[in-house]
Amino acid sequence: MSKVILKVESLVKDFTIRHNHGGMKHKLAGLFNPRFQERIETLRAVNDVSFTLCKGESLSLIGHNGSGKSTLLQLVSGILLPSSGSVQAFGRVAPLIELGVGFHPELTGEENIYLNASLYGLRNKETRARFNDIADFSGLGDFIDTPVKNYSSGMYMRLGFSVAVHVAPQILLADEVLAVGDQDFQDKCYQRIRHMQEDGMALILVTHSKEQGQRFCQRYLHLEKGRAIDEGRF
Repeated sequence: MSKVILKVESLVKDFTIRHNHGGMKHKLAGLFNPRFQERIETLRAVNDVSFTLCKGESLSLIGHNGSGKSTLLQLVSGILLPSSGSVQAFGRVAPLIELGVGFHPELTGEENIYLNASLYGLRNKETRARFNDIADFSGLGDFIDTPVKNYSSGMYMRLGFSVAVHVAPQILLADEVLAVGDQDFQDKCYQRIRHMQEDGMALILVTHSKEQGQRFCQRYLHLEKGRAIDEGRF
């Protein structure tokens, strides 16, 4: 039996939304009159989701916008903490969730490679040994010496993906950031993902439909209003 590399159990994420009915005057009035108190609403973005992922397996998260896919991915990556339930990852997790996360806008591409790699747990010595491969794969050329605040969204994606795939992750989490950029680089990314999957890397990929997920994933989990309403194999 394949080794379990990710275990998600009864995962729940609630967000608190405060509805203010006015300015400071109403807030002060609310101290004395319940009619003026702000209304607090709890939004359950992820509702009792469980699944496991084995080494080399791939899972497509499908569903409409607002179904909880991105929130679930952020919980798995550790960017968000769950309200209840648990996530156990038995290996290095590389999240490609939001463009620019893990980068400092004032630093150059080169400096951000070291910064971003350190967030994945690499020491400077390890990053230095992989630097040329990361820079070459990104295809940024001389822009690697430019502050990333001047980068386009496609350039951000190039740099972020290049770092993520060179830190040797056991689990790669990819939101729809891979839809950014030119087709040639997207094809290059997908080819690299294929090779990493063959080497045993697990993948969770956010898509809008089963058709999109079938290209890279063996399994799917269909979310609706934060719940898993269907799951299976392609």
